[in-house]
Amino acid sequence: MTSKRSVLYSFRRCPYAIRARLALNYAQINVELREVKLKNKPPQMLAVSPKGTVPVLLTSHDDIIEESLEIMYWALAQHDPEKWLHENKQIEIKALISKNDGEFKYYLDRYKYADRFPEFSEKFYRQKGEVFLMELEQLLNKHKFLQKDTLSLADMAIFPFIRQFANVDSHWFAQANYPKLQGWLQSLLDSELFIGVMEKYPPWDFQVNE
Repeated sequence: MTSKRSVLYSFRRCPYAIRARLALNYAQINVELREVKLKNKPPQMLAVSPKGTVPVLLTSHDDIIEESLEIMYWALAQHDPEKWLHENKQIEIKALISKNDGEFKYYLDRYKYADRFPEFSEKFYRQKGEVFLMELEQLLNKHKFLQKDTLSLADMAIFPFIRQFANVDSHWFAQANYPKLQGWLQSLLDSELFIGVMEKYPPWDFQVNE
């Protein structure tokens, strides 16, 4: 008898979905990945999570987890071989992720879509976002990764958003004075884990699978 698999509704490029996939893959949790078209969301997903954002995890026990960070914690509770949940750094890790998900994400959205927020210039929004980049650069001057010399939850929860920030103007980012951050980002982009979770899937055909 085969056990029921967890189901992850995802969108490949969404940074929230990326970090959820990173944790699930790292924790070796077998999920059925359902790639979602955000303009044509599956009714099955909306029935599980009416808020209609990705990622959404329906576990094999029919528990519903609607937030990416909660999915990460759930996955690591199952299996955390490299100790991403570094016990002595939990307060610092949570505080750093909170900054990323709060003020930095606010300015990231405005930097990426500056034409939608004409109150200020793209450069203004980028400079506001750079406050967080500077903090990360300082942390990486102390350790190979954000909290220690090995990966932690902080790296993997924050990395997809720095990737998105860098991609807004890749030429600017490549010549900006963040050598440690640039090296950290590239090392994660080149990792087998990231490459694995960025495999392309066709959109899940909910009409065929209903």
